Amino acid sequence: MSKDAMQSKTIILPRLNRLSPSLESTALKIMEESGELAQAIGKFRGLSGEHQRIEEQEAMQMVAQELVDVAQTAVTMMFVLEEQYGIDLAVVLEEHLTKLRQKGYCD
Repeated sequence: MSKDAMQSKTIILPRLNRLSPSLESTALKIMEESGELAQAIGKFRGLSGEHQRIEEQEAMQMVAQELVDVAQTAVTMMFVLEEQYGIDLAVVLEEHLTKLRQKGYCD
């Protein structure tokens, strides 16, 4: 793939069937998971106030796990928006890609 070609990540995350999330509870959960992601990064950088930093590989594993938690929660909010508010996320995603292209962030 050329360096100019658009690269992307595709992930498939499930709808969580044993939850009844609301817009508000999901937004709060995104903030909680984002805080845990920041905490994992802080541990690696020695910003957590702990005297001993963890090894890079362990820290990056924690960061990756917390990032997936953030992504899962964002996907849950997408289901809430679609199912409870009738938002067409295909349209929203296309608008997002158009905005990124207009700003020159991707081709």
